[in-house]
Amino acid sequence: MVTSLDDLPIRDDLRGLTPYGAPQKHVRIRLNVNENTHPIPDDVARGIVDAVADAIRTVNRYPDREFTLLRESLASYLGHGLGADNIWAANGSNEVLQQILQAFGGPGRSVLGFPPTYSMHSIIAAGTGTAWLRGERDEEFGISPETAVRWIEETGPDIVFFCSPNNPTGTPLHLDTITAAYDATDGIVVVDEAYAEFAPAELPTALSLLAGRPRLIVSRTMSKAFAFAGARVGYLAADPAIADALRLVRLPYHLSALTQAAAIAALAHTPQMLAMVDDIKSQRDRLLVELPKLGYQVHDSWANFVLFGGVRDPHAVFEALLDDDIIIRDLSIPGHLRVTAGTEEETTAFLEAMARITARGTIGAIDRIDA
Repeated sequence: MVTSLDDLPIRDDLRGLTPYGAPQKHVRIRLNVNENTHPIPDDVARGIVDAVADAIRTVNRYPDREFTLLRESLASYLGHGLGADNIWAANGSNEVLQQILQAFGGPGRSVLGFPPTYSMHSIIAAGTGTAWLRGERDEEFGISPETAVRWIEETGPDIVFFCSPNNPTGTPLHLDTITAAYDATDGIVVVDEAYAEFAPAELPTALSLLAGRPRLIVSRTMSKAFAFAGARVGYLAADPAIADALRLVRLPYHLSALTQAAAIAALAHTPQMLAMVDDIKSQRDRLLVELPKLGYQVHDSWANFVLFGGVRDPHAVFEALLDDDIIIRDLSIPGHLRVTAGTEEETTAFLEAMARITARGTIGAIDRIDA
């Protein structure tokens, strides 16, 4: 009788692994998984509901397998001279990344990443049988061109994963690092820009590097800036040949008609959807200012979250916040915790709770205690 996972004839390379497991707790303030904490505006929600209602009348038929209108809408949103042929989409950027590894990775192939980074990169690598290679970052979690090239030359990966801004650190990745990495490999270079809309608006993204680089892929999501985490829509921009490769591994009709309709309607309201981004950035910047006043060290962030260090007992602080009905993220980085920028009210509640925890003088800021 099968009594546990260990009793099943699971692949050997999956034995001992654990699934992605960000805690899902029913608390008053959830600042742990970098969701957009602002609800979709009512007028936009009505437009999305109307679009989904229209689409549901035809769900007896399969959806557009090529999700043509969605790709056109995403290309228009991104600009940079991109057209529908440059765009691919799936059920969240995780599925986009999985399809990339299905097409370009797999048994006998490898992907180079730079921890600490998005935990799903290594999990998706394991799920596709792609060897995960760990590069090292520079000080303050950066990656210089020289560091990227050195690790590519040492490991010879088939795929290189970057994350900009990086999750969980918020660190930017400068374009010269991407171009140096691209020139140093014959493989695929993926830049995960899930949090790109929270970076300084005047700075170029990796989208500006796509022309003439057919092995470069820029991954994006609607989960964060568009407050669409529950809708599961991710996408990429790349040379049209990349989409041709992903067609070989995607499941047929992988994007439902309802998903397509909701995403197209949301993109039609881009100004309203993105209006909340500036407010979120202001709350992130507030965290960057206020946490050091409590004795914590913050890492500069271009995302919608802040990684802060100098925490004497991160797990105890995590639990103390839970007692206050607030959840943030304990990433098992020594001395560190990560908090998502919430609404003004949520951010205030978090900072007030952290002030109370710090005042106890036993589990909070090391510098405050030892100074």
